Amino acid sequence: MPLEIVTIPCRSDNYAYLLRDEATGTVALVDAPEAAPILRALDGRGWKPDLILVTHHHGDHVEAVDELRSRFGSRVIGAEADRHRLPRLDLAVRPGDSVEVGAATASVLDASGHTIGHIAYHFPEDRALFAGDSLMVMGCGRVFEGTPAMMWETLSRLAALPPETRLFSGHEYTEGNLRFALSLGKPDAALAARAEAIRAARAAGRDTMGPTLAEERRTNPFLRAAEPEMKARLGLGDVSDTESFTEIRRRKDAF
Repeated sequence: MPLEIVTIPCRSDNYAYLLRDEATGTVALVDAPEAAPILRALDGRGWKPDLILVTHHHGDHVEAVDELRSRFGSRVIGAEADRHRLPRLDLAVRPGDSVEVGAATASVLDASGHTIGHIAYHFPEDRALFAGDSLMVMGCGRVFEGTPAMMWETLSRLAALPPETRLFSGHEYTEGNLRFALSLGKPDAALAARAEAIRAARAAGRDTMGPTLAEERRTNPFLRAAEPEMKARLGLGDVSDTESFTEIRRRKDAF
């Protein structure tokens, strides 16, 4: 039986996610940016979070962890490499480990670059990737602690997951990421169609989470850094894929 996924808007543009395993009734929360909207979502469904899965240490992802743990007795799971600056962990995990949410199992993936020790949770049977602030819908996170090479390695690893995998990111940055993608040159048919769909969703008040990695590979400029066409658009010539990604990230930072 599949995971039920509930997207919860928090703060000004963050997302938390409730995951409920339908086979066992186990509930997990991915990141905890703000208590009030998460509590409303839980109360409205009569759920309680058995687990809190943390992607990285930034305050807008962990602010409500201790309050929710205190209220519900949730077990908190996060990266061993990041535990010195995370809320107290009940289970510290490393890339390659597995996390069980009832009958559903997530693989823990290294997603460093935005921060060192950032992790992502991939549920292969449910075709879902919770990437935090590493791979974003139509974009990627800023490189705060890692290096562009590290971030490119992370994005390449995540993009290599099965194409039907749905992407759930930590923020609603999609329209801004779309504007940047369109600034890089005339859109092809795939990007033009994606732009129309994104604008329609946001105009209707819907979130943009859950696109497939296949869609992201076709339209996310950061995932297209290795393409000769993208390198030509950037006027880069024969450079490495890492250098191409670095230039795209530089342009986005200045956009």
